[in-house]
Amino acid sequence: MTQIDRTQVEALVRQVVRRVITAGPSATTASAKPELRVSISARHVHLTDEHVEQLFGKGHKLTIAKPLYQDGFYAAEETVMIVGPRRRMLPEVRVLGPTRSHSQVELAFTDAISLGINAPVRHSGDIAGTPGCVLVGPAGAVELTEGVIRAARHVHMNEQEAAYFGVADKELMTLKVHSPQCSVAFEDVLVRIDPRAKLEVHIDTDEGNACNLPAATQVELVKQQACQCHSS
Repeated sequence: MTQIDRTQVEALVRQVVRRVITAGPSATTASAKPELRVSISARHVHLTDEHVEQLFGKGHKLTIAKPLYQDGFYAAEETVMIVGPRRRMLPEVRVLGPTRSHSQVELAFTDAISLGINAPVRHSGDIAGTPGCVLVGPAGAVELTEGVIRAARHVHMNEQEAAYFGVADKELMTLKVHSPQCSVAFEDVLVRIDPRAKLEVHIDTDEGNACNLPAATQVELVKQQACQCHSS
């Protein structure tokens, strides 16, 4: 049996260790192309614990109907009616969980028009100065003085996925959707980085219809270039 030269073995081990240290932890994570998911976020409602009890009864807790793609988030069994000015309404709008510190209603542009509400485009949680509405549940009603928005398009990702795209939190990206006869590029997609996130773009129902997302043959996400405007 041929004896293994211990000196050669140690030299090989040192070479491997040096390569790993030189490459660093981001070399492999940033080089692998992550799988991109694009989801249509239909109209929905986020509620506080207090509002859940007002709408569905004292002590009531949201019931998970279906887990969402992002871990820890879910579509609840519970739905509410949204009532806008002049008693225009949307029945059975889904509640999403878990509960939040502020209640919020997220609509598409056509939803807002049907309710007669001039809902501004805002990022989730930015509800100061927005219109309100009335929510009606089986146990009562809640009048929101603010909180109705059209959710701005955004992308969830973790640090490794952000490294791949070369973006930082709150930077903007462009989503390119290639569909038969109606390819669309959506600009100003806000980056939202969270260690627990999985790569997923959220667009609303109107945007999903505009690009015929179900028939898309390819989707691309690229870093948005800064505008280089030249004055004459």
